[in-house]
Amino acid sequence: MKTAGILIATVLLVLAGGPRNANAQTLTTIYTFCSVTNANGQCLDGRGPQVPLIQGSDGNFYGTTDGGGTNGVGTVFRITPEGQLTTLYQFGGFFGDGREPFAGLAQGTNGNFYGTTFVGGTNDEGTVFTITPGGQLSVLYQFGVYSGYIGTSTGPKSGVVQGADGNFYGTTTGDETAGTVFMITPEGDFTTIYNFCSVTNASGQCLDGNAPEERLVQGSDGNLYGSTARGGANNWGTLFMITPGGKLTTLYSFCSISNEFECLDGTGVSSLIQGSDRNFYGTTGVGGTNGGGTVFMMTPSGELTTLHSFCVISSGEVCADGNDPNSLIQGSDGSFYGTTYEGGTADCCLQYGDGTAFQITSDGALTPIWEFTDGADGAAPGGLLQGRDGNFYGIAGGTVFRLVVGLTSCGASISPTNADFGTAGSSDSVSVTASNGCAWTATSNDGFIAVTSGGSGSGNGTVHYTVTANTSTTGRSGTIAIAGQTFTVTQAGASGGGGGGGSGGTNCTFTLSPTSVTLPAKGGTKTVKVKAKGTSCSWAAVSNNDFITIIAGASGSGNGTVDYSVSGNTNTTTRSGTITIAGQTFTVNQAAGGCTFTLSPKNAKYTATGGSKTVKVKANLSDCAWTAVTTNDFITITGGATGVGNGTVSYTVAANTNTTAVTGAIAIGGQSFAITESGAK
Repeated sequence: MKTAGILIATVLLVLAGGPRNANAQTLTTIYTFCSVTNANGQCLDGRGPQVPLIQGSDGNFYGTTDGGGTNGVGTVFRITPEGQLTTLYQFGGFFGDGREPFAGLAQGTNGNFYGTTFVGGTNDEGTVFTITPGGQLSVLYQFGVYSGYIGTSTGPKSGVVQGADGNFYGTTTGDETAGTVFMITPEGDFTTIYNFCSVTNASGQCLDGNAPEERLVQGSDGNLYGSTARGGANNWGTLFMITPGGKLTTLYSFCSISNEFECLDGTGVSSLIQGSDRNFYGTTGVGGTNGGGTVFMMTPSGELTTLHSFCVISSGEVCADGNDPNSLIQGSDGSFYGTTYEGGTADCCLQYGDGTAFQITSDGALTPIWEFTDGADGAAPGGLLQGRDGNFYGIAGGTVFRLVVGLTSCGASISPTNADFGTAGSSDSVSVTASNGCAWTATSNDGFIAVTSGGSGSGNGTVHYTVTANTSTTGRSGTIAIAGQTFTVTQAGASGGGGGGGSGGTNCTFTLSPTSVTLPAKGGTKTVKVKAKGTSCSWAAVSNNDFITIIAGASGSGNGTVDYSVSGNTNTTTRSGTITIAGQTFTVNQAAGGCTFTLSPKNAKYTATGGSKTVKVKANLSDCAWTAVTTNDFITITGGATGVGNGTVSYTVAANTNTTAVTGAIAIGGQSFAITESGAK
């Protein structure tokens, strides 16, 4: 179904003397949902959109509504920057395709979109689905396939993110379980890689977190980062890192700083983003100094800094800067932008208001840039998206809006812009230069070209791709859409010559010896022999996985060798990766590893006066991550709460004023460091 976009009058914010007026920001409502109804007043074009939009590789915006449509249970839609809305899909009800898609979409490297529904499907526990830009939807997985609720868990409130390995990762909130992290291939093969509440204390508290409700983000180190709504050392939620293989590290437990009224570091975390400085940024919906939520920055090792506490009270008891913030984005100017669900001075009613949009720098300087009025501009906005035109787009109170604040547009260039390949095909890469840290995607438009890594990025980056062998006697050409640019691939036919960046020559065929290898967990260095048949046969070798590094023989002509190294596997599961050599696939299998830690000393004894000491941590592998946690009030960890490889934990034992001895422990990397303190005399 297609519906005409409805353009509503531009609304200007006019607040005398306010800092937000300096640049004359302009907000335009480009579409209002429930503009198309039936005789019963049902919103055929969707109702209740809550999550941020995404911009597809075609320049249009895509999103979901969790209500409305023909069946009243949600839709998938496309909207142009000018406001022309097309309903791509209408969810059908309790079973089958799912209902209530609470989360937004992600575009895969194949050009299709991927998302989740919170409920519905065969088991009425939600689904993972894929949908083409033309609206053809396929259900990849039905949640609720369980044995005593152990395994897949239920109810995904968040969407999925595509990793560099091409698979999608997401979370479930849990029902009888505490939630999971899962991996699903583009074809629908599903694996639960972590079950929360796997680490508990004597009271059954989930020290590793409970109820993950927000989307994951893949960091520049290849690991995934996310949050839980509950659990952790203080039972107010956590921030965590998890490897694609399923090894989880709790980086921070909220409410570690509190008074009798509030968690001063906040609680109720939004989705994280990684900034251009490689630190992670996010918001909490409540808590902070003033109780209205926070903006925070966290280093990859878990050190958290609160940048702003919302609900700075102004005259009239109003949260002038906003209240209850949503997720952030980083703009093309390097600052961060977001919205608050409530607050602002444009409403009459104490601290609530109708929400704001704001800018905040990495050092915490916050400026409100728009106040929603529950008029033509809507109310209670969700998160923002910066379009390629430099403007912000978002959803507020059933409207889609464009907010112009004067930022530059996102420009990008690619190098090279084309490549020629011989009959055998091969692998190569394209460099992306993107101004102002702008986000981009890479999507193959032809079946014989596959994007193997770098399907999306922010700022400068690299796209790796593979071209399959051409069995036809005629040449062919295809394209990859990269950051709004077109990269062209030309390939010779089976009887023709080759050239350029891939396998070149005449009538070239290649064989590898061996075609696969299995290595132990510690990794190692190996060699693949390349045998070429034909005239002037050139070839290239590209690793498709981060743990495999080509150290010699990245290209050659005729017969040759490729030397590669495989890093140690610290995961408790096996893993596989590939190298594409002269258009052929060489497979690397690696045994499961696993991190072990030893402590020195293994325990400590104190007199009643207490004191401070350190514990040395020795890891069997240099990239093994660990945390140090204690649940005893008289023990305080003062340094080294997290680490990678070998390290040191510093701690203090408080004086014991009781006449009886006390015992406690610090859990470090799965080991227990016992502490005994004598009673006072």
